[in-house]
Amino acid sequence: MIPVHRTDLRLKADARKVLLRFLDFGNPARFEPVIRYVLELEEGEADVRYQAICRDFEHRHFDLESVFMEHFERLSGYVPLPVSRTKELLIGAYFTHEYSIQSAALFNPSIVPHPDQTGLRPGELRFILSLRATGEGHISSIAFLTGIVGANLDIHLDADAMKLVRGKRSAHQLFQKGGLARKLPVQGEGAALFLQQLPEEFTAGEALKEVNALESGHGLDLSALTDYLRDYFDTHYDLEFPKDSPIESRILFPASRAESNGMEDARFVQFADEKGKYFLGTYTAYNGRAICPHLIETNDFQYFKIRPLGGKAASDKGMALFPEKINGRYAMVGRQGGRSLSIMYADDLYHWDTYAPLQHPQRHWEMLQMGNCGSPVKTPRGWLLLTHAVGPMRKYVLSMSLLDLHNPERVIASLEQPLLSPSEEEREGYVPNVLYTCGMLEHRGNLVIPYAMSDSAIGFARVETAAVLDALLP
Repeated sequence: MIPVHRTDLRLKADARKVLLRFLDFGNPARFEPVIRYVLELEEGEADVRYQAICRDFEHRHFDLESVFMEHFERLSGYVPLPVSRTKELLIGAYFTHEYSIQSAALFNPSIVPHPDQTGLRPGELRFILSLRATGEGHISSIAFLTGIVGANLDIHLDADAMKLVRGKRSAHQLFQKGGLARKLPVQGEGAALFLQQLPEEFTAGEALKEVNALESGHGLDLSALTDYLRDYFDTHYDLEFPKDSPIESRILFPASRAESNGMEDARFVQFADEKGKYFLGTYTAYNGRAICPHLIETNDFQYFKIRPLGGKAASDKGMALFPEKINGRYAMVGRQGGRSLSIMYADDLYHWDTYAPLQHPQRHWEMLQMGNCGSPVKTPRGWLLLTHAVGPMRKYVLSMSLLDLHNPERVIASLEQPLLSPSEEEREGYVPNVLYTCGMLEHRGNLVIPYAMSDSAIGFARVETAAVLDALLP
């Protein structure tokens, strides 16, 4: 057996962590009576009621007033006459609610080096931990924590933040004509004219305006093109957080229809290429009916570029990028078909057509299915790939495989026994008998592995890299 050290550190869901959402009844009949009620209030009474709301909720959020105004703007079409700012804010407050992002579960962590490694003592490494937070309606979002792995490999988490903030979608985001043209599935005269008229850079509003002009000027039916563009602009978005907000406060909450029911199981990796070092994270977008793999790109965890992945290989869940290109191409571990591991290659980071079988279940404890648990770690003897495996009674365990450095579709070896199996404590929870993670980090000759315990808590383990390699290559 490989010696694995489990720490006593535990992270558990905290229902007090709430963010603000628009209370959308989707029916004007529910908006109008409340708006009419506010309009009929005396100004002094409206101010008293608004100040009471502020006293009750202001200490729980960064900028309550701006959120109320944002929500009022969504309803302004139902307001028949100009009103005071106080009444605007009060209307916004009526259609705002708190959402507890962790009320159901906190699980499936990923871990990467922090972009800021200043101010540390010798041998320390600062990290960012991403977490899958699940709340009411089983909607999943992506939360963050920071901490330090010490020179002696102790793990210290920084103080958590109770106030949360959602990133704002860029209102003036520019899109590239070439990127849209490569993906556009709509053919015909109308689509060709549209691309011909489109400038090299454009906003979503400019593109839709161009479609409307073509429809009215040429008598074309471009409804299919319009529908595609609306979906395209909905899923290709940028998010920005306030610079003065701590990383621990920032929440990637579903911001498109494709992920309306969750952003699941983010797998972040620090990626290095000719542009330098930056961070990429794959996740599963879920709309309540279908899933789609998406990709997050960031340099600083303040500004995020979020896009769907396309191509015939971009299917199923649980994709994890290699931290560098292999033989000049992007490489990723996937799982087409849901049971076995595959390896994927691409020249375009956002389009994946090529894949090949990598590893399939062979042992009794992995017979139901296998999947990756985050991006591989590079060692002189090969790529170490942390995997999960499912056996009888849907028991999830963690294992390791070793892939060839230059030809990673060749599996050199895999463990004959699990690296980690649920202990008695770890097997009890929201989803029993499950150990799962979305990434590991190497530091000072050890692999640091944060992992979820039955979707109810997060623990940490570490194991010597050499011990794993020796077990794989005795």
